[in-house]
Amino acid sequence: MQAAWRSGDAGRRVRDKHGMTSPATIAAANALEQGKALTPRYDANGLIAAVTTHAETGEVLMLAWMNAEALAKTLSTGEAHYFSRSRNELWHKGATSGQVQVIEEMRIDCDQDAVWLKVWPQGDGGACHTGQRSCFYRVIEGGKLAMRP
Repeated sequence: MQAAWRSGDAGRRVRDKHGMTSPATIAAANALEQGKALTPRYDANGLIAAVTTHAETGEVLMLAWMNAEALAKTLSTGEAHYFSRSRNELWHKGATSGQVQVIEEMRIDCDQDAVWLKVWPQGDGGACHTGQRSCFYRVIEGGKLAMRP
């Protein structure tokens, strides 16, 4: 099978679901990657990954999931909403803990299947249900976990 290359794409191959390249496939990829339309690509469960960082420090606070409703509520309220896979329900971050996350900026990745939220944590400034500031409070050392700030 011969691959076609998009001009100006630094050599990345663009193929449709059948492994073929066509003008329509290239146009769709260009629209997705370079266009102005927000068109999230949810997975088979209707979710996209949401990476959340502190707006000032850049610290990674958490990784969560969003469905279309969570993304829409986040955009309309300016506060982070996620989808809880364990509870199978929409979740307004901080509604019970006080750890509301006020959105400073939102970004979406090149193929629109993950979002990045830069937030201002409210309440005690934490993000993790364990009481830690970040959900990433452990390091893996020699195959074991160790606490690190």
